[in-house]
Amino acid sequence: MSDTPKAAPLLDIGAVQHIRKLVMFALGAASFSVLLFSHSLWPDANEDGLHEIIETIGFGLLLVAIIGRTWSSLYIGGRKKSEVVALGPYSICRNPLYVFSFIGAAGAGAQFGNVTAALAATLLTVLVFSIVVRKEERFLSEKFGEPYLAYKARVPRFIPNFRLWQNVSTLEINTHLVVRTFLDACVFLAAIPLAEGVEMAQAQGWLPVLWLVP
Repeated sequence: MSDTPKAAPLLDIGAVQHIRKLVMFALGAASFSVLLFSHSLWPDANEDGLHEIIETIGFGLLLVAIIGRTWSSLYIGGRKKSEVVALGPYSICRNPLYVFSFIGAAGAGAQFGNVTAALAATLLTVLVFSIVVRKEERFLSEKFGEPYLAYKARVPRFIPNFRLWQNVSTLEINTHLVVRTFLDACVFLAAIPLAEGVEMAQAQGWLPVLWLVP
């Protein structure tokens, strides 16, 4: 019987992502339950008012998030567990998919016409993904060793450094994963009818407004 110690198994990155999605869903549901009884400090009757401006900016952020996550998936789709991806958006930031999720969260919160919801949604998303990223970094460090550690030391985690940009003229794309990422990102758009539905219910008196937020 061999006394050679067995290597610790690599972290199950798929399980981490599954838990992350469950946590995000739970936090989203909890946040939405709070937003049911809050309303923007600024009235929404005036189309040129601050309420509508915040919603419009938020819609732009939603589009940026969807396009950005789809663009990032062109580079990472199907490669995350097999190689260190360091091209395109991954040459300037180690987690561009997550950065665009932060932007999407801000856009989703902004659909309620106030900055508070946008900031709260962003901070909650950053908190959850920061925990996930640490676990992913452990997995990637164990799997790829020095190449990943060098990449980690060179490229920032979230804040892009555009001076590091690198790209290639041709890229092999996993269309199935790209389409799936695009469809997943489109879930952010659900914030629009949800916010409009809450505002309509509040206007009709079906939902009480317990507090106003800026």
